[in-house]
Amino acid sequence: MSHVGVIGIGNMGNHMARNLLKNGHELSVYDLSETVLHKLKSHSSKVTVCKNPREVAEQSEVVLTMLPNNDIVLDTYLRDDGVLKGATKGKILVDSSTTAPSVSKKVFEHANKNNVEFIDAPVSGGVIGAENQTLTFMVGGAESTMKRVEKVLLSMGKRAVHCGDVGSGQAAKICNNMLLAISMIGTSECLNLGIKLGLNPKTLTDIINTSTGRCWSSDSYNPVPNMLPNVPSSNDYKGGFSTDLVLKDLGLAQDAATDTHSTIFLGALSHQIYSTLSNNGFGNKDFAYVYQFLKGNK
Repeated sequence: MSHVGVIGIGNMGNHMARNLLKNGHELSVYDLSETVLHKLKSHSSKVTVCKNPREVAEQSEVVLTMLPNNDIVLDTYLRDDGVLKGATKGKILVDSSTTAPSVSKKVFEHANKNNVEFIDAPVSGGVIGAENQTLTFMVGGAESTMKRVEKVLLSMGKRAVHCGDVGSGQAAKICNNMLLAISMIGTSECLNLGIKLGLNPKTLTDIINTSTGRCWSSDSYNPVPNMLPNVPSSNDYKGGFSTDLVLKDLGLAQDAATDTHSTIFLGALSHQIYSTLSNNGFGNKDFAYVYQFLKGNK
């Protein structure tokens, strides 16, 4: 499957598209931003810019979507010039956005009526993982469909895990991102406390990362500026995983918890904390900015 369509050329989608190109795929792409489309086009002659999602699907064997929220995903697939209007039997649709499981199930129902295969395959690893081709894909849908596109997925990541039926990839991603938000807040609180107690942040980080407190937020995405290169905290919290996006994912977790009668005390508190950040004008900052907020930089 050499021709891949990519819809959504944002912080994640751009790196994923570039890795597809690096691994020999031709691309048909669509995004609302003409700037990012033409920048990608200038990067390789193997890129075709399309005027709508339908055109992407018509030209591609596999269509990958990486979009911000439920409504945009549904619109992209179901509208009159959407993906499903251009997808025909034999093509495979892969949604790597993070949405409610019900969204994946709805798209699957429409795709199934057209004899088109669909899987949800949200990712873990963030922008750094997208850039370095180390993403993990959490896949919901037929395992046979996943096997057919596994080489495409591994052109953008290092691992694809089959989680179960359609929607189960999204379920896994919601749980993962809730834990990520909780751990980022916890890491930020502890580092802030240690620094105020007089500890050198690098010394404390080194101790945490060789002790029981170690986590991805401390060793790979540290929220304190200049602890790590090439992470948003060392670039004024630009890029990466925005506060508004983590807030959206925590909202999905809240909805899922309500639907399943699950208790998520820390998940709910994390949702309130990131809602406060967003309401104070930090929605576009990387979610590690919670460290600065806890320091009192408001």
